[in-house]
Amino acid sequence: MTATLAAAEADAEANLLREIASQLRGLRFGSVEITVHNGQVVQVERKEKFRINAPTGK
Repeated sequence: MTATLAAAEADAEANLLREIASQLRGLRFGSVEITVHNGQVVQVERKEKFRINAPTGK
C-alpha cells in the first residue's frame, strides 16, 4: 500500500468518526445506526425522539 493511499484511508476514517460523533452530539433520546456493506460503512442514520410531558391537571 502506498503512503498516499494509506493517508487517504486514514483521512476517510477520521471523517467518518467525526460524522458519527457529530450525530451523537446533542442526542438526548434516540439512536445512531451505522450500516455496513462488505466491510464498508455506507450509511449513518440518526433517530431522535422528543419526550412531551403532558400537564397533569386533576
